[in-house]
Order: sequence, then C-alpha cells, then structure tokens
Amino acid sequence: MHTAVYLPNCGAFADARLLADLALDAERAGWEGVFLWDHIAGPWCAGPKVDPWVALSAIALRTERVRLGPMVTPLPRRRPWKVARETASLDRLSNGRLTLGVGIGWGEAEFDDLGDEADPKVRAAMLDEGLEVLSGLWRGEPLSHQGEHYQLHTEAFLPRPIQEPRIPVWVAGRWPHQGPFRRAAQWDGVFPLFDGEDDEVIGQIREMVAMIWEQRAADAPFEVAYSGRFTPGDDPERSAALVARFAAAGVTWWLERIDPARFGQGFREEWPLAALRERIRQGPPVG
Repeated sequence: MHTAVYLPNCGAFADARLLADLALDAERAGWEGVFLWDHIAGPWCAGPKVDPWVALSAIALRTERVRLGPMVTPLPRRRPWKVARETASLDRLSNGRLTLGVGIGWGEAEFDDLGDEADPKVRAAMLDEGLEVLSGLWRGEPLSHQGEHYQLHTEAFLPRPIQEPRIPVWVAGRWPHQGPFRRAAQWDGVFPLFDGEDDEVIGQIREMVAMIWEQRAADAPFEVAYSGRFTPGDDPERSAALVARFAAAGVTWWLERIDPARFGQGFREEWPLAALRERIRQGPPVG
C-alpha cells in the first residue's frame, strides 16, 4: 500500500507556498505522494483558490521524492495541447514524478456557469478524445488529429516527458456508473468515488476491481487510489488496521484527505489548519 496526502486548492490552502511547505512536511514524514484538488469554482471548494498547476510546480521544486499531480483535472474544460505542454514541463521539473488524474468534472458552477460544456455525456466523449490527443502529443512526434471535438496538425511537442512509456494516467469515476471504469481499465489507474460506510465501500471496491480486471487488456500494473476517510494519526495501530482492510480489497494508494471539513462515520467537524498540518507530520497510516 502506498500513501499520499490529498490537499485542497482552496480556502486556507489557497497558497502555493503553503502547499509546497505541506508537501515537504509530507515527504519528511514518510508519505509517498502529494495530490491536489483541481477546482476553479463551486461551493464544495469555497473561498479563495490557487491554481493547482502553479502549486504543483512549487511542490516539485520543494520536494525530491513524493509523487505529485492533480486529482483530478477535468480534461474536457482544458485544451489537450495546453495540458500536454503543462504535464511534460511538470514531469521534467519533478524529475519524472507526475501522475495525471483526469475526469469529466461535475457541477454547474464549474461548467454551466462558466460557459463550458454542460452535458456530462458530451464531456465523457471529450475526455476520451482528449486523452487520445494528449498521449499522442506526449510521444514527441508530429501529430494530425481530426476528431469530433478536437482538430490539430502540429509539429512534435518537445521535450517529451521523462517517464516511459508515458506519464501515468488515473481516471476518476463514481461507482456504480460503468463508463468511467471501462475507461480507467484502458489506462494506468483509477480514482473511484463511493457512497456509504466502510463495509459497504469495501464491498464496492472489490466489485469495481473485479470489473476493471475483466476489462483490462494489458498485464501492466494498475493502481487503485482511494480517498474517503481520514485516519487517526495518534493511534497508529487503529490507522494501520483500517488501511489494511482497504488494501485487502484491492486499494494500492491510500490518499489521506486533508480537508478542513472532516467527515467520519456519522459526524462532521471543522479542523483548523494547524491540526491538519500536525496530521501530515504524524506520518502515514501504515504499520
């Protein structure tokens, strides 16, 4: 089981310097990854916001070991050639530590209200085509593409990303919708969203993992990243036992949700930034 911290890009966290400091705390404490939300509007990420790509660049320069990336960026609201430049640059800046989380996005505030595509079915088609363009540009060869949503004819995008054969792509989706998980099976990992308590979610994870492996054509490693709970940093045995249950169901990356609005089984509480920073410094939930 790999472990990472999962940080908002809004509210008290809307500061690239602070996020870089927290990422350094995480690296020193033994976490293996630092991933950021990618929101530009909406009540679920209230208050001021920082651009996640600027913040990830700051994190790349401040750290040496942790994997990093947006989790997730809604590719249909982005030009794939712009994302190709950004991701290749960030992969090289981080010396090959980027993981790209993608999805179709959701919510009126980030699509309808900003003039972007409102229909999630159209955004799903844009995501598939956008990934095709993105992976083509990462190859560093001239590319011609005439699709329904994107058309381009361009010289090679250089320099290429460091990672081979390409930057890992994790696809997000809400279970039990099947489409996102068929899409994820074609790439390198999945970032699923579930509803329910732990026992129910663990059962859903087992179903999802079985469904994805039925769809997989490749034998290459596949990552299952889950973020839905937080663990008590002052109780390592309890934390390790909780994470072990998810690992047994097929989760390979545990993303500790460092969120001021902390949700547990049947409760919600607001955590100050200092307490959240302390949780990062306590280290990952593994025995």
